[in-house]
Amino acid sequence: MVRKKKAEEYEAKIQQALGVLSEVSEDSTTPRNIRRAAKDAMDALQSGNFTPAVRASNAVSLLDEILQDPNMPPYTRVKLWNVMSFIEAIKD
Repeated sequence: MVRKKKAEEYEAKIQQALGVLSEVSEDSTTPRNIRRAAKDAMDALQSGNFTPAVRASNAVSLLDEILQDPNMPPYTRVKLWNVMSFIEAIKD
């Protein structure tokens, strides 16, 4: 019962993160490489081959890399930090 509740909670966090990543990936004011990284992170989160924790970890590593980009608009950086905070809490 507890495990099922955790799984639902993790899926909700992933859906929340996907919503924000979708905004970033469709924002034409964001540089293309950052939009691509957001799409890659979305793909990582939606991959059915892994547990939620592995998917989250893969997405975090992709986002962590792009967060160092000096060309990133500040509002996009804040959105990506929010995504990181949603998904960093996901554990197996």
